[in-house]
Amino acid sequence: MVHNHIFVRRLMLSTALLAAAGAAPAMAQEVPPAIDQSTTPSADAANGDGMIVVTGSRIRRSEADNIAPVAEITAQSISDRGYISAADALNNLPSNAPVLNQADGSGNSSGPGYQAPNLFNLGVGRTLTLVNGRRMVTSSSGIGSSDGVGDATVDSNIIPLGLLDRVEVYQGGGAAVYGSDAIAGVVNYVLKQNFSGLDVDVQNGISSRGDYGTHSARLTAGTNFSDGRGNIAIDLGYSKSPTLMFSARPLSNLGRLTVSNSADTGPNDGIPSVKEIFNGTFWEFNPNGVIFTRAAPVSAFLTKSGGSPLQFGSDGNVVPYDTGTLQGVPFASGGDGFKYQNLAGLRTGVERYTANMLGHYDLTDHIKISTELMYAHTLGTEIPQGNSYTVLNPGSYDGPISFTVDNPYLTTQARSVLSAASPAFAAGSPLYLSKYFYDLTPNDVQTTATDTYRGVLTLEGDFNLGTHNFYWSVSGSYAQVDGHQRSWQVVNSKFENAIDAVSSNGKIVCAINADSDTTNDDPSCAPIDPFGNGNVSTAARNYVSTRAGLDWKNEQADLLATLGGSVVKLPSGSVDFNVAYEHRNEKASFDPLAANLLGIFGTGTPEIAQSGQYNTDELSAEMIVPLIGKSWQLPLVKLLEFKGAFRHIDNSYAGRENVWDLGLRWEVVKGVTLRGSRSRNFRAPTLTQLLAPSSSGLASTGYDPCDADRINGGPNPSVRRANCLAAFQANPNYGVDADGTGAGLSAAERLANFQDPSENFARATVTTGGNPNLHNEISNTWTYGIVLQPAFVPGLTISADRIEIDLKEGLSAFTTEDFTAACYDNVQPDPAVCGAFTRLASSDGTSPGGTIITGTTTTFNAGVIKYHGENYVVDYHFAVGDLFHGRDLGHLQLTAALTHNTLLTTSVTGATFVRTDDTYQSPKWDGRFNLAYDKGPFRLTYQLEYLSKTHSGSDVSIETTPDPILKANIVHDISAQLDVGRITLRAGVDNLTDKSPSYPQIAYGDILGRRFFVGANIKLR
Repeated sequence: MVHNHIFVRRLMLSTALLAAAGAAPAMAQEVPPAIDQSTTPSADAANGDGMIVVTGSRIRRSEADNIAPVAEITAQSISDRGYISAADALNNLPSNAPVLNQADGSGNSSGPGYQAPNLFNLGVGRTLTLVNGRRMVTSSSGIGSSDGVGDATVDSNIIPLGLLDRVEVYQGGGAAVYGSDAIAGVVNYVLKQNFSGLDVDVQNGISSRGDYGTHSARLTAGTNFSDGRGNIAIDLGYSKSPTLMFSARPLSNLGRLTVSNSADTGPNDGIPSVKEIFNGTFWEFNPNGVIFTRAAPVSAFLTKSGGSPLQFGSDGNVVPYDTGTLQGVPFASGGDGFKYQNLAGLRTGVERYTANMLGHYDLTDHIKISTELMYAHTLGTEIPQGNSYTVLNPGSYDGPISFTVDNPYLTTQARSVLSAASPAFAAGSPLYLSKYFYDLTPNDVQTTATDTYRGVLTLEGDFNLGTHNFYWSVSGSYAQVDGHQRSWQVVNSKFENAIDAVSSNGKIVCAINADSDTTNDDPSCAPIDPFGNGNVSTAARNYVSTRAGLDWKNEQADLLATLGGSVVKLPSGSVDFNVAYEHRNEKASFDPLAANLLGIFGTGTPEIAQSGQYNTDELSAEMIVPLIGKSWQLPLVKLLEFKGAFRHIDNSYAGRENVWDLGLRWEVVKGVTLRGSRSRNFRAPTLTQLLAPSSSGLASTGYDPCDADRINGGPNPSVRRANCLAAFQANPNYGVDADGTGAGLSAAERLANFQDPSENFARATVTTGGNPNLHNEISNTWTYGIVLQPAFVPGLTISADRIEIDLKEGLSAFTTEDFTAACYDNVQPDPAVCGAFTRLASSDGTSPGGTIITGTTTTFNAGVIKYHGENYVVDYHFAVGDLFHGRDLGHLQLTAALTHNTLLTTSVTGATFVRTDDTYQSPKWDGRFNLAYDKGPFRLTYQLEYLSKTHSGSDVSIETTPDPILKANIVHDISAQLDVGRITLRAGVDNLTDKSPSYPQIAYGDILGRRFFVGANIKLR
């Protein structure tokens, strides 16, 4: 029997290894429990019978009895990988779409530095964050976020790693137990409750290119007192990761762009409609200054001498300008134009300080008081787009810049060359400078700083009533986030003064100060030398610069009371319950700085300060009923258990809502368990979405569905045409030009010739801000799966779970283009949608009647999301010596886990859908294979990260892009730890083979490349 048992173990080991290697497309979704001897007992192990609280329920029960899939990240796994923040660990979960603080290559910046969970890529606002089962205050302002929807997110950078016991990730719903935001799932950071001793941990990391240095240090100290009745622990932490430029990595430094392909002959010729170019540049401007004869981005208007276009050299002299190979507007390949990869930074730098204290004391054998105190300071530093005064943006920045050969800052050489280029220039005709300034402000970075304060006080205990034991808790918490976003901007009026320089009495001064009329004098004005690079004086820089940004404050006060226990014992087991009442008050205020309030920079759009609050009262109840089990069993029904949860919400802004969760767990035979649940979940609108500061300014309205070029498009062309036709029939001046063209024609004839100029030029007044009329978004979720724990292979667990989420009335970021599409593409459009924009009643002399003249950007309830996918996990841990006749050869844990994304379709407006499953945003397979080996003081770990072959975008083919397919991406990581008494040394290599992301997508893989880390942990216990 012994030999047979060993044979079976060897067979299962071989099978697991082959499955992990052969199922590379199906590798990892969850991080299952690791053998972690470095942490204290679970924070939730509140009583001695092994009953705990697992995320997804407030009912205490065995950890193995969970009905829904819960992934776990342990403190040991965080140490293994050398993570310096909880965000790093979350980004390693295959079910979580990583938030990397990384630019996407579209020209957008890398973001403010927040990192929050984003389960199944449904949006960061649709995953709820908890700490010890309690809701956290929102970290961000939500204004200016990359997704534009003002999500309530909790920055994972503020979580204290020194006191982190584990992270539990409940996948698929959870709103019935925890409330708003639990659409995709719940992330619960569980902190250690009985830490004693002193830990000092330090770590440094660096890339193989000698950059991207990372640093972390933390001190954790705790002690028990009063004969173990109490415990107090503190944790002080610091970490830092740097900014990174596109030029720092080969793939991101390619300057790759796609432009129109003249070789394309049609939709079925196998030739892409766009082609790749490299070393992409904006040929219209550069840091030295390109010279134009007119303020328009037309190559024929480039100032030339001897047939060669002209630019300024860095010293201010005029030199020939190489435009590169022009690709229309605005791009070229090569040449002296502004490099595309220099437009914004690749990675945001993040610096973090945290201080935490946890404490508890047993007042009696049945009553305990506890507290949690948190402070965190985070600083994100990003490099957004700088100050561009170019021929591409007339009407904004008071630009472009005009000058004549009389400008006193021109060198003698420059004046001579420009005068010789044309007699008109010599006679004083204006020239135009198109330039990207690096020196108009003290720096080009934008910082986002947040200070988080949180305090929790909890009284909890248990009591007996008859033969039943009940447990209860009452907790109150207050949390506040003070946020500050800052950047340097250029004051339009002052720039206009400073750029207009003249010579007076032998000095170069601002023109407004040069004549005898002192009415408009500005004694502080310092003139700008714009010719060449780096010539702006400190005085001029100080004159034109202003500090701009936003201060915000988020506040949360929360009262939570729970009661749980067993109400009755059945032959099949006890009926367990938990009821809870929660009252939460949320406040937010948004205070733009003076420059923002006045609208004195950029497009000149004033912002308006805003503040508000809401409160919510919520009642919830859970019950678990064993229908079959223990002494009452049936064939193939060892256990059948029902779980139900219900929550009633009364939100002072969004109104009332009822959500629920129903589930079954069926143990067919020992080691084979089926589970499933059906739930209704919700997300309430955030204060940012409701109350974001309002501002108005000229902007493009995007595509107009009624434009002749698009009237026959959209998801329902006949509906679009009918709605547009009705609008033109009701307004006989729509489609009539200033010269009367179109007058007297039928609505259909006017519509057939209508061209809306507002979609191409900034001619509409667009109002951006919150929407106080929002209501909850609702999702319906299915989860069902199987868990196998075969008794003949101890230590082996296999699980597979299906997750389906159907969301409607989603809180979507709507632009004017979205409002017009939703208005004209629906049979019965919402009047509020059609009222979000207006059209010109009749021609104003420049635009035809019907031109969109006002628009709106805000949040609106219209989005639809459908997600289908599966999570698979195979976890096998065992003593290696069992395979070799019981010798002490250490312990091995093998884990293969994966997420299979089969459907992710999204619609902002509820009409036009975009599928992103099987794209780099949601690949078919996202997996991890982990190996951990322990023997005595030595520990070795290995991880393989797998992303399957996928499409580079939605609905792409060789007809639409030259690179429709991204290759599979595999990254290897390895690390080791050695315990030498009180000191544990660790070292590791991330991305061992220096694998780049799959070309050409810089986010599909690891752009940072090979990195090394070394660290040490000193324990005094």
